[in-house]
Formats: sequence, structure tokens, C-alpha cells
Amino acid sequence: MDPTIFKAYDIRGVYPDQVNEEDAWKIGYASAQFLRSLLRGYERGQTRSQSICVARDMRTHSESLAGALIRGISACGANVVDIGMIDTPQMYFAINHLGTCGGVQVTASHNPAKYNGFKISGAKARPVGVDTGLKDIEHIAMALLHTKGRATGAVRKHDLTEEYKNHVLKFLKPGIRRLRIAIDASNGMAGKMVPAVFGDLPMEIIQINFRHTGTFKHEPNPLIEENLAEVKHAAKKQNCHFGVCFDGDADRLMMVDEKGQNIGCDLITALIAQYFLNKEPKSTIVYDLRSSLVVAEEVLKNGGTPRRERVGHAFMKKALRDSHGVFGGELSGHFYYRDNYYADSGLITLVHVLNIVSDAKVPVSELIRPLRRYYTSGEINFQVEDKQAKMDELARVYNDGKIDRLDGVTIWYKDWWLNCRPSNTEPLLRLNVEAKSKNLLDEKLEEIGQRLGKPFMEKKQTKKQKPIKEPKAAKAKKVTKKKKTAKRKTVAKKKKATKKKKTAKKSKATKKKTVAKKKKTPRKKRTTRKKK
Repeated sequence: MDPTIFKAYDIRGVYPDQVNEEDAWKIGYASAQFLRSLLRGYERGQTRSQSICVARDMRTHSESLAGALIRGISACGANVVDIGMIDTPQMYFAINHLGTCGGVQVTASHNPAKYNGFKISGAKARPVGVDTGLKDIEHIAMALLHTKGRATGAVRKHDLTEEYKNHVLKFLKPGIRRLRIAIDASNGMAGKMVPAVFGDLPMEIIQINFRHTGTFKHEPNPLIEENLAEVKHAAKKQNCHFGVCFDGDADRLMMVDEKGQNIGCDLITALIAQYFLNKEPKSTIVYDLRSSLVVAEEVLKNGGTPRRERVGHAFMKKALRDSHGVFGGELSGHFYYRDNYYADSGLITLVHVLNIVSDAKVPVSELIRPLRRYYTSGEINFQVEDKQAKMDELARVYNDGKIDRLDGVTIWYKDWWLNCRPSNTEPLLRLNVEAKSKNLLDEKLEEIGQRLGKPFMEKKQTKKQKPIKEPKAAKAKKVTKKKKTAKRKTVAKKKKATKKKKTAKKSKATKKKTVAKKKKTPRKKRTTRKKK
């Protein structure tokens, strides 16, 4: 087994070279052993506590990996509840709804089609990451010598679609007005779950990439700008109220307004925070430290308590639980809810946005406009070997600012700030800068960039995007126009060729006549002489 597949928050690699059925069996066995070891007292004797939920996404190899995973869990003596092909947030619901000791979702989230992996959760959907048990699971799995063992645990299938739908829609306000929304499912799990959950609502959904084909038209990562091209086009051309793009397992989303303009996830956090604080004043709102200053400002303005936290769903969920916060948002598109077991959900986020937009008397662009009061760089990656040394260098250079080390290094000034933090798995530093003016932002980016080097561009970010498919009517018009133009050109070309041919023929005939005329007289003279 390749040890590099064990990441900070999940297990992931290329199928079948790094992740295959043998690995899945071992990971299933190890997960069951670890999750059951956490049971205490009364729970140890309960059938449901001894059970583990298993589910998968739509990738072509997910079903066979899930089968091997189930056999491994069963061989360890744990019972399995197979809940089928679902979005990852439904796994969090299932663990709590069924009261199991945990669950494993077979998915590679936003990665390309050749990847697959496993997201493991403990009881009450608590995340299992490198600091909360994933290292133990890795040690057990790596130590297993074979994938043989008598299955002693029971396996049953359970479809939770109806219960999950009711759970998601309980957050929807009654009497919602009819809205038109463009949704790009990225050929992922939103393609199944959006119609299942929202199909009966008074809303029109412009469906983009809803089919499961085993491939992705664009990578299922909505954080990459080029992957938003289709939803932006649809939002503008089809007069939508807004547009949404989901990632592969539908736990994250990005949003665009009716003009097709990006709405940063920190601005969505600020918008939803206002909505929650109107309902529950003085609540805590958690946000990740890369977010705009707007988030904290809006929380304070609306009487709430802002809590700044490290990047990563494990930290965000723990902070929300510890602070009894009502809501949390991350720049990566994860949004967390107290009433959703402190877990993230793409579909519940869509529900809350529907509530807000339905109540609003202005377009989404106008709702967001007051929040666009700073200029942000977005996250920029730099390839750096000694990450700590570079962060220390920034702290020395900008030592007259306010500095903290919660996650990497954050430095504040009156009119700008920066956060520079290390990647968990790659030799990369991730930089975010925000300023009060565009000129100041550009100046600081150039200044900091001279110290960090040239920004690192991943291949997937520079890949050429396929042209957007136009609506059929527009396409038909365009094709007809092209055909007519081509026909006109062909007719003109033929006419020209015919004219040229006629001219050439005429010229040839004239030439022949002239030659014949010249030759005619001498021939007659010769004939006359013979007759005499």
C-alpha cells in the first residue's frame, strides 16, 4: 500500500495504481477496528453502535471499491449499512440519524476522474483526520498482510433519500417565491441529489452537467475560475436570479450573481451570517482566517460574536461545536451548520441562499454590493522548499504590523493585511492579501512576490477550457447564417470561375480565327495554281 495516499483529512490517490480493491479491504478493516475501539460502556452492546455506514460517489470505480471496503469492515466483525450512491453530506446525516459509530464515503471529491479515495467520519459525524485517528488507521492498514477473513458482520442496504430530503428542506421557509437558478453539478453527486431534494419546489433549475458519464466535462472543482464558465454563461443568458457550481461530492459550492460575476465564499459567509443573526441575535459565527475583514465587521454590526479559526474542516467543525456557534463559513466553499450536526452541506447552503434571495427586493448583485468594500488577491501558491524560513522572513520584514501565528503567519496593518500559510502535503506557501485600494493591493503583491518567488501554477489551472455550448436556438441561427454565407461565397466563386472560363474560351476562339485568317490566303493561291 502506498503510504502517500493518507492525506491530512482523507485518503486519496490514482486508481488502480495507488488506490485499489486490496487497499479498500485493508482500509475497511482498519477503519472498523479504530471506530469500534472508541465505543464505551453501554454503546459497546448496541447493534447500531457496532455498525458503520458505507456509501460512494458516481465514479466508475467507486462501486467496486465500496464492495471491497464493505468486505473488510465485515471481516473485522462490524455491521455495515450500505446507503448507496449519495453526496458526502448525506453521510454525516446518516451517521447521526442511524446512530452508527461512524461512516466511510468512497469519493475523491473535486479530483479528476482517475482519482478515488475515502472520507472517514466517527460517531456524530466527527471528522477523522491526521490528528484525530487517520494516523492510527494508516498504521493498522499498512500492517495487514492479506485481505482474507471470514465475514462475521451483517450487511444491509438502506435508502435514506426521503429522510434526507426532509432534513434538508426543514430549513426552507414556507411560501418561497419562484426563482430561476443555473446549477452546474460538475457531472458529480449534485446531479442526482438536486432533482431528488428540490424537484418538487416552485423553482426553475437550468441543469448543467447533471449526467453521470464516468468522466467530467470540466474538473469538479469550483474554485478554479475556468470551471465556472458554463454557469456564468447560463446565469447571464437565461435571466437567472443566480448560479451555483458544486464540486464532485456536493459538499462545496461556489456562487455567481445574475450578471455572472463571482461571489467570494467569504462574502456568502457574511451574507448568511446576517440572516442567522437576525433570527438568533448574539450567536457565534465561525470563519476561516483567510476570509475578508468584511465577515467580522458584518458579524459585529449585526450583534454577533465572530470567531476566527484555522483553515480545514476538522478545525472549523471543532470550533463551531466548542463555541456552540450557529454557522460557519470557509473560503473553500464549505459552510457549516449547528443544526446539521455541526457539519457542512452544499444543499443546505443552497436552501439558506434561496431563503435570502426569495425575501430580498433587489437582485443578488445589489445584495452583495455593500460587502465588496475591499480588494482581495485570492489564494496564490508559491513553490518554496523551506516554508518556515520564508514565513519567518515575512514576519521580520513586516515586524511593525500586528502579527499572529494561528495558521502560518498573519500580519495586519491599518489599510491592508496578509496571511501566508504552508500546505500540509506540498512544498507550497499559500498567500492571501487584502487591501483598501486596488493600487495598494498590487503594490503589496509585487513587494511580497519578490521575496516568495514566482507564483506556482498547477497544470489543471492552465488547461484550455472547451468552448461553451450555446443554446440550441442560438446555435441553429448561427449555423444557418454560416451556411448562407458559405453558399453565397460558393455561388460567387462559381460565377467568377464561369466568367473566367468564358473569357478564356472567347480569347482562345479569337486567337484561332486570327491564325486561320492568316493561313487562309496562301492555301487558296496554291490550289489555284494546281487547277491551271
